[in-house]
Amino acid sequence: MQSFQRVSGSQNLPAYLRGGVVAIGNFDGVHRGHQLVLSKALEEAARLGVPALVLTFDPHPRSVFQPKLPLFTLTSASMKARLFSELGFSAVVEQPFTPAFAQFDADRFVNDILVKHLGISHVVTGFDFHFGKDRQGSPSFLVEAGNQHGFGVTQVEAFRDEGGQIVSSSRIRTLLSEGEMVEAAGLLGYRFTVEAEVTHGKKLGRTLGFPTANMALPAGTALKHGIYAVRFRGADGVLHNGVANFGRRPTVDDDGAPLLETFLFDFSGDLYWQKCRVSLFGYLRGEEKFESLDALVVQMKRDEEEARALLAGVVPLSPLDRAIGFA
Repeated sequence: MQSFQRVSGSQNLPAYLRGGVVAIGNFDGVHRGHQLVLSKALEEAARLGVPALVLTFDPHPRSVFQPKLPLFTLTSASMKARLFSELGFSAVVEQPFTPAFAQFDADRFVNDILVKHLGISHVVTGFDFHFGKDRQGSPSFLVEAGNQHGFGVTQVEAFRDEGGQIVSSSRIRTLLSEGEMVEAAGLLGYRFTVEAEVTHGKKLGRTLGFPTANMALPAGTALKHGIYAVRFRGADGVLHNGVANFGRRPTVDDDGAPLLETFLFDFSGDLYWQKCRVSLFGYLRGEEKFESLDALVVQMKRDEEEARALLAGVVPLSPLDRAIGFA
């Protein structure tokens, strides 16, 4: 059985993956709405006995069209690939979204990407998927193109949560910016997870008895500043419970750039320059400026106790959540 593939550009798709079913979208967050589209693609691929692929775009098109407007990206390309793999896809095609690619009209997108490069047998999209320059490729255009080129088309209606609201990436971004981790996880179907390299910091935490793994997240990350109960996975794949601060550290470094600083419980070792993942399970409190380092240490001990208690009672939300934050 072939391993999961990350393919940069549709023209580089291996021959054995041609003729598959492809789910198309940005899929930022790979939330429950996206997962409905993705599950339809997996079902169709199983029915036809062909590979199941995802076609997505990197960077996010909005960052090309509005480069001066920071975008809170929920999932990096590598994190999306990990989620697609866990869901059961054979490959993700990460199409570079360049200014030149943005000029492709709808016909060229179908002819070059879907037919010539991917050789698809079926395509699955959300009901409002548009493509090509000026969004000229409408859902009806895609159905007509499928009839012309001999591939099937499935368009999936918007997914609504238990309260009847549409699940969207923008809604999840708002919840994360407000520290509503439980509600955000409910829409994602798994605990929100970030990944980055562990870098050197000022090592103040070590002197206070709370050494931290420091990670710089993308500039647009709009997580609410404060303290979180987390699970941390290093390059060795081992999970550790911990407590993390995301923010500017007002007691010691009020002008610093935001960092995610994670104190791992019952751990000693060197994590520098490893690409690690942190799953955020709960928001404990906001950032505070303490009168002294001693007062800060007292609060950090309380945060540790609260995080340990919270993490002791968590259960997986889904098989995907189990794979990301539990297994």
